[in-house]
Amino acid sequence: MEIFLQQIINGLVQGSVYALVALGYTMVYGILGLINFAHGEVVMIGAMLALSSLTVLLGLSVPPLLALLFSIILAMAGCMALGYTIERIAYRPLRHAPRLAPLITAIGVSIVLQNLAMMIWGREYHSFPQLIVNATHSLGGAVINDIQIIIFILALLIMAGLMAVVHRTRLGRAMRAVAENQHAAQLMGVDINRVISLTFMLGSALAAIAGLMVSANYGLAHYYMGFVLGLKAFTAAVLGGIGNLRGAMLGGLLLGLIESLGAGYIGDITGGFFGSNYQDVFAFLVLIVVLVFRPSGLLGERLAERA
Repeated sequence: MEIFLQQIINGLVQGSVYALVALGYTMVYGILGLINFAHGEVVMIGAMLALSSLTVLLGLSVPPLLALLFSIILAMAGCMALGYTIERIAYRPLRHAPRLAPLITAIGVSIVLQNLAMMIWGREYHSFPQLIVNATHSLGGAVINDIQIIIFILALLIMAGLMAVVHRTRLGRAMRAVAENQHAAQLMGVDINRVISLTFMLGSALAAIAGLMVSANYGLAHYYMGFVLGLKAFTAAVLGGIGNLRGAMLGGLLLGLIESLGAGYIGDITGGFFGSNYQDVFAFLVLIVVLVFRPSGLLGERLAERA
């Protein structure tokens, strides 16, 4: 029972990060029908920006929590600017091109961002500084630390805040209108380009926070960290129903649980052969199964709430 509870805790923490990243995929897909495969690299850039600014601020003797706050703001601002630039330069000119063109462009942007990050920050792993006393707590025999608690609670709050923005603000109404029918929304006075740019910027801000969470949880950041994370978040979006915000949240949490339970229990059954080193296998097996048996995902693609 202790092992089961431990895997549930690990899965929920990891799944909450997947959900945040998956929201960026699903918002863009809901409005443009585009899979932004460069989104994982935006997560990586957010982590690197936060880590670099943290290192500088701590070196200037800024209090740790204040340095963390400034670093989050800087990382979000940097990723929002990056998201706007990607949409404006790489995707907007191809908005009416065949679907294959923006897909190839997204992969190209991903590779460009990886190499830029490697040139700026190098190939080595960067350690995340210890900002708080990361105390551990026992819960029914399982162990959870303060950083994991903060990540999970903060992710839930951010997801709830995003739902409030989408369903209770003018921007959210505009996003849902563009997702429903771009031409009709434009006739009603909605600035399509502005809404799409803001959608990219909002998803990029979430990616920056997710990148910081991943770095804080594992204590490391590097230029390649966003690639597999992005693919897993895409899997989570497909699992829940890409284009559906609630589906992205559900898919992220479920994928985290599937990975954690699969690596824990199947690893024990196989004597560790399919343990934590092979947990990526479970994520992509889920993607294959969902695409074969339920391409629309668990919650389907609800057009009225695609953004």
